[in-house]
Amino acid sequence: MPAAEVSVSAGVVRELLAAQHPDLASAPVEVMTNGWDNLVCRLGEELLVRLPRRALAARLVRNEQQWLPILAPRLPLPVPAPVRTGKPGSGYPWAWSVVPYFPGETAAHRAPGDARAAAETLGAFLAALHRPAPPDAPVNEYRGVPLARRADRVAGQLAQLDGRPEREAAARVWREAVAAPGWDGPPLWLHGDLHPANILVSQDRISAVIDFGDLTSGDPASDLCVAWMLFPPRERAVFRQAYGGADDATWARARGWALALALVLMTRSADNPLMAGIGERTFAAVLA
Repeated sequence: MPAAEVSVSAGVVRELLAAQHPDLASAPVEVMTNGWDNLVCRLGEELLVRLPRRALAARLVRNEQQWLPILAPRLPLPVPAPVRTGKPGSGYPWAWSVVPYFPGETAAHRAPGDARAAAETLGAFLAALHRPAPPDAPVNEYRGVPLARRADRVAGQLAQLDGRPEREAAARVWREAVAAPGWDGPPLWLHGDLHPANILVSQDRISAVIDFGDLTSGDPASDLCVAWMLFPPRERAVFRQAYGGADDATWARARGWALALALVLMTRSADNPLMAGIGERTFAAVLA
């Protein structure tokens, strides 16, 4: 995991709240997650505070602050649109957010109890999200782009599978995905990092989609790859039907994206068994 570029802690959160949102400063603050990009703290019973721990993530938080309040009203699941925003202060250099707390566990920890209902729910969510984005929408050089742009990375990661019997089958899947016709529609709004650790499950149902730090626009196939990350084959077909707009070329590219992201997780998650496990399961689903 990348090292933090600034010191972020519950103490920093308390100082920022006291200076900028004093009405929230009396609520208890507890570190919940210290992730790749953000420190996430629980703030009382109903809120979270997200503070970037790297300069790259600081730009992503601004995207959430600008665009999630616009997108949230049209989406059929709750998303963490900021309820308060913060600015640099107390020695902390970047913008930060206060967002709603949603109960539940991530789908990486607890799979939905009804896989068919989950597939319908998530397919409908992406159908609502994947609408044409405006010209000033964020662009991410790693997601939503033509699949072929990941060719060098995929080749290097496949090389790390030397000795595994699945390597040639994975290379064949990749070639087929890259050969599929590219996206020829307008850039669509994308979550940008949709995987089981960013999907919440409560009472056995998908209840929210979180962490829109990679919110971007482009080819919807890079979001649709979640079908291989979360669902067995039968429910994958239900997901595709609920989404309603995945033609064969888009579905082939989505499978390629699933492979590409599986390889990233398999080769770069030595310090994160949860994400490594998602990578291995996705890899197996893509090749099945």
